[in-house]
Amino acid sequence: MSNTPFGPPLPDADETGPYALAGSARARPGMADQLEARLVSLVAPTRQEAGCLAYHVHRDRADRDLFVFYEAWSDRAALMRHFEEPYIIGFLADRADYLDGELDVRWLRMSSPLA
Repeated sequence: MSNTPFGPPLPDADETGPYALAGSARARPGMADQLEARLVSLVAPTRQEAGCLAYHVHRDRADRDLFVFYEAWSDRAALMRHFEEPYIIGFLADRADYLDGELDVRWLRMSSPLA
């Protein structure tokens, strides 16, 4: 993973907005549909988590093996709790079955208002 693997940086001292991230995942050859199903299976339970403001999975229109995801959380603590959920632990444990390489995650500071 880019930046710090599963160790999101602390918010800046003056940061008051949501804690957000964007990333991408490339499917292993022949595994794009399976990866898509696996990623989409995480959406409903994640959106039910306390502190989840947005959780989206996208498939690139031109490169069907590339997936992009975006998440916004009320704060870093909510995101850290997310990493402790069994379905996330399971995905992180078996991601190599689906991924060509590693997840590419960018830890973001939100510049615009949430709404």
